[in-house]
Amino acid sequence: MKPFTFERAATPAAAAAAARNPGAKFIAGGTNLLDLMKLQIEAPTHLIDVNGLGLDRIEPTPEGGLRIGALVRNTELAADPRVRRDYAVLSRALLAGATGQLRNMATTAGNLLQRTRCPYFYDTNMACNKRVPGSGCSAIGGVTRGLAVVGTSEHCIATHPSDMAVAMRVLDATVETVRPDGSTHRIPMAEFHRLPGDTPHIDTALEAGELITAVTLPPPAGGAQIYRKVRDRASYAFALVSVAAVVQPDGTGRVALGGVAHKPWRVEEAEAELPRGARPAMSAILADARPTRDNAFKVTLAQRTLASVLAEAKG
Repeated sequence: MKPFTFERAATPAAAAAAARNPGAKFIAGGTNLLDLMKLQIEAPTHLIDVNGLGLDRIEPTPEGGLRIGALVRNTELAADPRVRRDYAVLSRALLAGATGQLRNMATTAGNLLQRTRCPYFYDTNMACNKRVPGSGCSAIGGVTRGLAVVGTSEHCIATHPSDMAVAMRVLDATVETVRPDGSTHRIPMAEFHRLPGDTPHIDTALEAGELITAVTLPPPAGGAQIYRKVRDRASYAFALVSVAAVVQPDGTGRVALGGVAHKPWRVEEAEAELPRGARPAMSAILADARPTRDNAFKVTLAQRTLASVLAEAKG
């Protein structure tokens, strides 16, 4: 174990100010960070406990949406009656992710910030640009069955593991933060997660020390809300492909995919194809796909999963 110091922050602004120091990390549930520390993929020199900041409430917004505190546990969020009634795709996505024990600890902010589950990222004997920038990507040319098919680069083909983030993306959520100077910031979910490009080690649009305080959902979109996750086994597995959809009675709607890219994948322009069916819609959504021999099946799997979701939405 690498030595580190520890403090409990008194306010969000104080936590953000403390985190501007190199080597500092926030910790809440710790369901991802502690695993990475054990493997020495992460070696923070200072941990800032944010559990006492009062960011654990779900409240209505003046616009008719919901404001979800950064420290709301996944179990609590999935079970909230307002979420189950008005944002069912979010509740279903949360219940599809992880185990009950992990959902009891995992937080809203931590879920958005979890690192990739690419096996080459977790194997410290292998080159990984996300883990050590500039070291190379062992996944390219390696075993790629579970990795990305779209939005990739020559530096990284990892996928984002979160189920919740896919639902947040289809719901047009907004991330609220506080910066180290005390100012606040709002980041649309569409801009929050980054594609790898030539800096795959930078996962999000957050600045150094920036602390997530809440995620805001707009007023309910209505329609049929479905989350379908396809994985190798019924539990303890990340998505090969997942589909989060909000479908209106006339067949129009929104779709976001998980398991296929470095971030939750949504192409708003392609959603105009939804009334025509899964094949034209998915052809547009994955128009820029560059699958490998190992994971080319994901393109067909995504289309079939969307077809299943649309059939369910139509009753």
